[in-house]
Amino acid sequence: MQLSSNLLRFNEPETLKMAKLSRELRASGIDVVDLSVGEPDFNTPEHIKEAAKKAIDENWSHYTPVPGYLELREAICRKLQRDNGLTYTPQQIVVSTGAKQSIANVMLSILDDDDEIIIPTPYWVSYSEIARFGRGKVIFVHTTPEAGFKLTPEQLEAAITPKTKLFIFSSPCNPTGAVYTKIELEGLAKVFQRHPGIFIISDEIYEYINYAQDGGGGHQSIAQFDYLKDRIIIVNGLSKGFAMTGWRLGYIAAPVEVAKACEKIQGQFTSGTNSIAQRAAITALDSPLSATHEMVKEFKVRKQRVMELLKEIPNIRYTEPDGAFYIFPEVKYYFGKKAGDEVINNASDLCMYLLNTAHVSTVSGDAFGEPSCIRISFANNMKNIEEGLRRIKKGVEVIS
Repeated sequence: MQLSSNLLRFNEPETLKMAKLSRELRASGIDVVDLSVGEPDFNTPEHIKEAAKKAIDENWSHYTPVPGYLELREAICRKLQRDNGLTYTPQQIVVSTGAKQSIANVMLSILDDDDEIIIPTPYWVSYSEIARFGRGKVIFVHTTPEAGFKLTPEQLEAAITPKTKLFIFSSPCNPTGAVYTKIELEGLAKVFQRHPGIFIISDEIYEYINYAQDGGGGHQSIAQFDYLKDRIIIVNGLSKGFAMTGWRLGYIAAPVEVAKACEKIQGQFTSGTNSIAQRAAITALDSPLSATHEMVKEFKVRKQRVMELLKEIPNIRYTEPDGAFYIFPEVKYYFGKKAGDEVINNASDLCMYLLNTAHVSTVSGDAFGEPSCIRISFANNMKNIEEGLRRIKKGVEVIS
């Protein structure tokens, strides 16, 4: 029996792999501190849960329209107008089972064989693998800590070829926490203006987890530039900003033609998203964001503590994240050195060493296109964060 060659085009997500290994160690009785997790440790706010219970009692238990309930798509349009100053119609919205499915729908709608997709690194692990599954050719553009892990217009211009079909990025970024300013986005937008055949996916799933808001900057979307809007696809969802990861609800705001294409694809794969999650999402989007703001306030405190603790670990450099709940320190000093008989050749080796010896889980930067770094999540409580960083410090002290 021979399985499809499609399976050779992409890899298992490293983030899920580390979570799986952590669970296996815990199951064997080992106390593992999880600093690899990519979800808020907060529970879904009470008013959203109550909306879901009400939906069950009211028998919202039947098949849903493929692109989502009209009332939810209208709520998404209100959110986009309220928070982003962007005008969309329900016909431009498609609700999916998580933002990951939204991205897959879009890429499968746009990419043909060997179309090029530009991805600035570091990037979220699934971008490249979904693109490869869609038979696209991935073009990575390396960004640096000195540039705040952000792509410059010059780099973008140099990467574009006649085969470029798609560009994807996130702001705030997973894994670096980088947040693009309006001026920086405008610089990229001017480049795209000169290349009208390129679609742009703007992954804004961490929109609300943005520490730059304190300085009045707030979240900026590249869709604000009207001359690009007809080829921009915003991807967002409720997982991060509303602590609703398990509810699996994402969405796109896109040109009508792209939205229709995504609806066609989704109609054959999953049809409509879970009915109860959709009814709860209407309440989430239309309600005040006080619970979200409180969560972000706590993330900011944790971020400051993580940076304090990392300063105590020698030979590690980091860039302060302006959004999301990750920090992405450079650890290449430890490459080529030993911990006892174990050789640390790269970031993956270091992460496995920390997991198996220090019993703290992180994620290798290789998974995100930056092999000199590791990703540390502070979406965990302060006690676990402090214990995890203590273990990391103790673990690297014996590497020489």
